[in-house]
Amino acid sequence: MTTKKKSSAMKFLDKAIGAPISFGSTLESIRLSDEISQVTFAKRLGISQAHLSQIEKGVKSVSPERAKKFAKILGYSEVTFVELALQDQFKKAGIKMKIHLEAA
Repeated sequence: MTTKKKSSAMKFLDKAIGAPISFGSTLESIRLSDEISQVTFAKRLGISQAHLSQIEKGVKSVSPERAKKFAKILGYSEVTFVELALQDQFKKAGIKMKIHLEAA
């Protein structure tokens, strides 16, 4: 598992106004705090800019496997990214439960 000290991206998220943290908002916060364009960030993740935009807006969901892959690429916690991806899926399904994972 890769972990990182609390980055400026996560601090940026802490200051987010009112909206709950989602996988898409996390990616967007990382991208914005690193001052990277969607095109450049999408290339780093191996996806199209349009797909990244849809993820950031919450239109598209990300599988746990893809969330783990993105975490590895970006150097963030795989557990956190997978938790966020699963939490988004629960929310879309109307399941009012919170996800908490631990590395095996």
